[in-house]
Amino acid sequence: MKSLFSSEAYSEIKQRIEKVDPNKPPEWGKMNAPQMMHHCQKPLEVVLQKKSVNKPNPFMRLLMKTFKGMMYNDKPWKQSLPTAKEFIVTEPKDFEKEKTQLISLLEEFNQKDENQPLPTHPVFGSFTNEQWGKMQYKHLDHHLRQFGA
Repeated sequence: MKSLFSSEAYSEIKQRIEKVDPNKPPEWGKMNAPQMMHHCQKPLEVVLQKKSVNKPNPFMRLLMKTFKGMMYNDKPWKQSLPTAKEFIVTEPKDFEKEKTQLISLLEEFNQKDENQPLPTHPVFGSFTNEQWGKMQYKHLDHHLRQFGA
């Protein structure tokens, strides 16, 4: 899996974000393009410590650890997977505003020092920086494919 710490993957994702048509319906799922742009900001905000996510109860933490490797492995995510309630977007959003904010967060993440440890994920626990980079790429790739970009 590519990592957002890679300049090639970072450039690719930025170009694909620019190709999203705000009026094109998704190939799957319930979000429209502006909502997707807003949703994609959430995992970046978590790693950049701008947003918090509630820690699950001990049983759910144990269950989530079984899925941890799927967050950054080479297999694409399945369509219409459930998401954290804090990441669900149902209200209308402004496409250009959300796109600008997403690109800003993407740049901020990409500029992080790969050798400085990133925070512990509130649900999945510790990730290496390489795993964080792959997970962020994988999430963005998933939703950009959702909109044909």
